[in-house]
Amino acid sequence: MDTIDANASDVDAADVNTSRRRFLTGATSVIGAVGVVGAAIPFVASWKPSAKAKAAGAPVKVNVGKLEAGARLVVEWRGKPVYIVRRTAETLAAVDALGDETLKDMTSIDAAQPSYIKGSARALAGKEDVLVLVGLCTHLGCAPIYRPDVGAADLGGDSWMGGFFCPCHGSKFDLSGRVYVNVPAPTNLEIPPHSYESDSIIVIGVDAEV
Repeated sequence: MDTIDANASDVDAADVNTSRRRFLTGATSVIGAVGVVGAAIPFVASWKPSAKAKAAGAPVKVNVGKLEAGARLVVEWRGKPVYIVRRTAETLAAVDALGDETLKDMTSIDAAQPSYIKGSARALAGKEDVLVLVGLCTHLGCAPIYRPDVGAADLGGDSWMGGFFCPCHGSKFDLSGRVYVNVPAPTNLEIPPHSYESDSIIVIGVDAEV
């Protein structure tokens, strides 16, 4: 199994199929338009899994050792985009402060996630700074845009603490992938099974031992 590195270089554009180019273009266009400082750019090379990773159900290894705070990495697993975000202590505090007046499922009771994913961080114990989730809106399966810009005027101003925004129908999610109230998406973003092979290597598709 090959390991995808967070510092991987871009692949030749001819190797990237049309549908993935469209996704990556849409996912980064809004961030570029608003000039968000520190917003992460998806790593195109992450969309080139090895032949083994393309096999049905095959796990994907990702090296997040060089993923900086506030940055996002996008990889593919089972044909789905998986977002990996490095969060700061301030981000985690803001996430923990959100209540059920803001979120539909604050405690993720109805969310698709492994049993070992707990709390507002929705991450493995001891690895709360790293968020791993499937980047598909639970409304109609569109790819939400990563919007870490706190206080964004177009997303609610002071009430927006950063998160994910689906421009197709306006669904919003916090930086733990929890869905906001009064939006079309019914549930929180999915957390895929994942574990850590080492401090910096995440294995997506293999459950953690708890």
